[in-house]
Amino acid sequence: MKIYTQRLEQVSVDTEVETVALSFDTRQKSRFRATLNSGIDIGVDLPRTGILRSGAYIATEQGDILKVDAKPEQLMQVTAPTAFDLLKAAYHLGNRHVPLMLTPSALYFEPDHVLAEMVKGLGLTVQEVEHPFEPESGAYAQHSHDHRLSPIKAIHAHAHH
Repeated sequence: MKIYTQRLEQVSVDTEVETVALSFDTRQKSRFRATLNSGIDIGVDLPRTGILRSGAYIATEQGDILKVDAKPEQLMQVTAPTAFDLLKAAYHLGNRHVPLMLTPSALYFEPDHVLAEMVKGLGLTVQEVEHPFEPESGAYAQHSHDHRLSPIKAIHAHAHH
């Protein structure tokens, strides 16, 4: 089994690379197994230096290169009649310290019906969609040193010290 152990800053354009589509949850881990789009199983054991962003490249000691894509996953999509309404929703969701993906026309977060109801209460539209999840790297991204905690639980654990 090929084991990918390093991150690459850049890859020359003409390099043929395989890709692997990974969920946000997996892309936060430094060690995991995955199956490439071609069906081959691989292992990943990276230095712990943050989330693998979509479009990132990783490599084996032997020089095999792999491109990481964000896999579409079930998300809540928030849309609003005006940019200001969307801004307001981003503020309220940000206050809850949940991983939040921002785009010019919509916000995305992992399925959470309590948050969805709150956002609907602000007069915005919420729907479940399949979409790659690439949240803002915020404070929660720095809390990955305790891998037993989810990013949200890590926030709450650190907040009570």
